[in-house]
Parts: sequence; C-alpha cells; structure tokens
Amino acid sequence: MTHASTPPNFIKNIITEDLKNGKVKEIVTRFPPEPNGYLHIGHAKAIWINFTLADEFGGRTNLRFDDTNPVKEDVEYVNSIKEDVKWLGFEWEELRFASDYFEEMYNRAVLLINKGKAYVDDLSADEIREKRGTLTEPGEDSPYRNRSIEDNLDLFTRMRAGEFKNGEKVLRAKIDMASPNINLRDPVIYRISHAAHHNTGDTWCIYPMYAFAHPLEDAIEGVTHSLCTIEFEDQRPFYDWVIAETEMPHAPHQYEFGRLNLASAVTSKRKLKMLVDEGIVDGWDDPRLPTISGLRRRGYTPDAIKSFVYEAGISKAQGIVDPAMLDHFIREDLKLKAPRSMAVLHPLKVVITNYPEDQTEWLEAENNTENPEMGNRQIPFSRELYIEQDDFMENPPNKYFRLFPGNEVRLKHAYFIKCNEVIKDEAGNVVEIHCTYDPETKSGTGFTGRKVKGTIHWVDAKSAVPAEFRLYEPLILEEDSEGEAESEGAEEKTFLDQINPNSLTLVQGYVEPELKDAKPQDKFQFFRHGYFNVDSKHSKPGEPVFNLVVSLKSSFQLPKS
Repeated sequence: MTHASTPPNFIKNIITEDLKNGKVKEIVTRFPPEPNGYLHIGHAKAIWINFTLADEFGGRTNLRFDDTNPVKEDVEYVNSIKEDVKWLGFEWEELRFASDYFEEMYNRAVLLINKGKAYVDDLSADEIREKRGTLTEPGEDSPYRNRSIEDNLDLFTRMRAGEFKNGEKVLRAKIDMASPNINLRDPVIYRISHAAHHNTGDTWCIYPMYAFAHPLEDAIEGVTHSLCTIEFEDQRPFYDWVIAETEMPHAPHQYEFGRLNLASAVTSKRKLKMLVDEGIVDGWDDPRLPTISGLRRRGYTPDAIKSFVYEAGISKAQGIVDPAMLDHFIREDLKLKAPRSMAVLHPLKVVITNYPEDQTEWLEAENNTENPEMGNRQIPFSRELYIEQDDFMENPPNKYFRLFPGNEVRLKHAYFIKCNEVIKDEAGNVVEIHCTYDPETKSGTGFTGRKVKGTIHWVDAKSAVPAEFRLYEPLILEEDSEGEAESEGAEEKTFLDQINPNSLTLVQGYVEPELKDAKPQDKFQFFRHGYFNVDSKHSKPGEPVFNLVVSLKSSFQLPKS
C-alpha cells in the first residue's frame, strides 16, 4: 500500500497549528544530505518525512547538499543521492548546495566578528577539545578569545586568502564557555582546508562547519520547518543563536524526530565506507547493506520502503526496528506483482524412463495464483528434469512426503512420478534418479483417481537456463547499536569481527527457459524458495544472476492498532 500522507504525528500537529494561526503561509522543507557517502534506510525515513509532509500541506521541498567538507565529499555521492531520491518517487522543488551560499556565509561570519560574537583562535583541535570541559565542569576560555575586532577581521581575511596552513587557525563563535550545553561553548564555525571542492574547485580554502552552515542555508531558502533526527536536539540552541546573531531576515525552526535504527544493520557512513574500502562488500550498492542503492539492487521496492517507514511512525522516541518488518512489506508489495516461476538451486537429475525420448510437450501454468490478471505461461516438459536435491531422500524419516524409492509425488503443473531406481557415483553420492510417470495424472485434467501428499517443483533439463543465485544472511552476526550520533574523530569501534562469513552464498542452478532474457530489476517468486530480483551488476544477457530478496514466509506480525 502506498501512503500519500503521514500517520498522525506531532510535526503534523505543529504544521497544522502554524498554518491556522498564520505563523507561516507556505510549508517549505528540505532534505539536506551531506555528500560523503551513500544514503541508507534511515535517510529513507528523513526523505519520506520531508517530502510527504510538505506535499500534505501543499508545500514544497528542496534537495540540498550540505557540502561543507571537501575532504570527504565527492560528486559520486551527489549523483547517487539524486538517483535514490528519484527512485523513491520524490521530486524536489529546487536543487541547492550549501556551497551556493559560501559568500553569504562568509559575510555573516564577518558580521559576527564585527559584533564581537566571533574570534580567530590559534589553538589546535586537541587543545580546543581539552579546554571545552565536561558535562559537569565548565570549559576554559581560549587565550585568544579577547582579540580585538580589528585583529580578528584581519586574521579571518588572511585565512580566506590562504596565508595559513590546515589547522593553524579556526574561527569560533563567542558564546559561553560555562554553558551547560557543550554545543554553546564557543563552537568552531570555520576551519582551514586546502582541498579542492567538488562544486567550487579551489575558490575557497576555508569552509564553514556544518552546525554553522545548516541554519544559514535553511534561512536563505525560506525553510519553515527544519526537520532532523533527535541527536541534533542539543544543537538547536546554537541553530537559533546563529539565526538570531547573523540577523537573518527569515527565521526557520528546527524540529527533531527519532531516527530509524534497523537491528543488526550498519548505518554509520564511517563504517559503511570501511566495509567498501576493505573489500568486505562489493560496493555501496552491495545487497547486504542497508543503503538505498543496496536495497534497490537486492530487490526491495520504493512502495515497500515507504510502507515500512510509515508503519515505523514519526515520534521523538528512539528505537530499533526489527528488519523482519521491512521483509513483511516487501512480501506484501510483491505478492500481487511478481510472476511465479520455478527454479532449481541445487539440481538433481531425474530421468522419466517411460516418457518418449524425443518428445517435448508444453504445459500450462498460472503466472500468479493471487493475481489471475497476470495470465498463464507455457513451460516445456520432457524425459529429463532437474529437481532440488533436498526433494529426494533415499532413507527418509517419518512424515517425509517428497520423493524416495517407491514413493509417488506430483510435479508442479505436470504429472505424478514414482521413484524406481537410484543411481550413485563411486563415492556413494546420489547423482540421478529414475522414475516413471502416470500420463493420466496431468495437472488441469481433473484427475481424481488417487491422492499424493507431496508436490515438488522442477525444470526441464533440455531447455533450462543455467543461473546463479545469490543467497543472503545478515551481514552482522550481532546487533550493532548505532543509535549514537556520528561525529568526526569519534573513536573507531571494532566491528569487523561481527561480520557474518556466511552472509553471501553463491549457488549455481537452473531456471525456466523464459527467464533467459530477464532484465535487471525483474522480480520473480520462485516456488518454495522466495522472491528474487535480477542483479543489476552481475547479470549478463542470457546469463541471469538472481538475488534473494526475501524468503516466502515469516512469523512476523504487525502490532494491532
């Protein structure tokens, strides 16, 4: 189900009241990613919230890149983010960059200096950190805090001119080193970085810090409701301080919502980049990653993702969501859309000894039993078939209803067959089984002579198409708590020992012949195996590769409202 609106939530209530009392006339939101990595499932929630809330109230949403750190940013990330937003089904009003406003931000910083609200500091990053204080102890003033306005203007001008090395000087806001909110203890608002910028080249060698740039961008663009995740709540006083002290004519307001954390999933860009750089995954779009591009490549759909974030809801609460909930919504989305087919992942040859050697007949099969409008297809049937290895046991346990010597089963869409002989190799492994079929038991003919308890799937050996199947398990063996805010210089957590060595299994099998020309992003339900998506990176014409999207069944139940 596609949701055109958000569920009842506190932000919607605020917007309704703001429009009612005339505080705002038009709702303007923005989705403001930093182009330093690919978007993940948490960003999907932020995208959906910003665009959908604006749409609900006839407003508009900008896509804006907070590109204030050239060292970590790249045009590759810009392009991937634009693709992800469009793929999710959203259209932005305007495409903006923080770098579009660098001159304006510089001028606002100069204004702060002239007001005695900012100063150039010579302390190193480590020294600034040491003097910042703790949650229970106030910070210590920098020895450079009381430089004259003239000196600060001169030094800031020379910083822009490139006279100083990286880290040699910074510009800090002058607020209160004893504030109980550490974010107000003279935060750095500009640093030196002699690095080429993806958008401005070498024009600048000083760049605004994110916390300073972000409120200015919102104000310049006329954003009314600046929506962000809850870890930025403590930053809101500085956000408001910047707007007020830089004397911006428009004053947006920041509202925070709980971020979407997926259990047993890596959503830290820092960790995701490590996985990519270390070659543990084959790129940001690896189907094991919770990146939007990875989910897309694996076979998740925009509708399933949007239904998932809708059900997760919008609140202040932080929580970890069971990935089984996302799997539930992709099953719900694909059950009426994905055609049914048969695939054999671990083939075992079956020879039907009483079937004519040179004959092939075409059997009719429905494409989707839950959606008759998808029609039927014709599948070939001949003397030699492939079935799944685990659909045969030479010495079965009780209540095993599939194929074993002397037992009869139904072949899906075909006939009853009975196992008569088992062929083994020198090592004693079963390599082939010989069966007979009953021509009176053809599916669709209304045969009622006897019943069998087992139905198994198969593919015709003569026409089946070789295919690779990529089967996935969680990439992380244990839950990786990722509710904390990411920050530069954060201590690197060792999580590589949590990688599941069995997160990807490659299997060589067969599919029905009509799937030979399946195209990337084509999706199928393979009988008894699950939903699969044609891989966009490894599939070749005539050589399909299928990613397991999700198995067929789950015990997950949505909570009752």
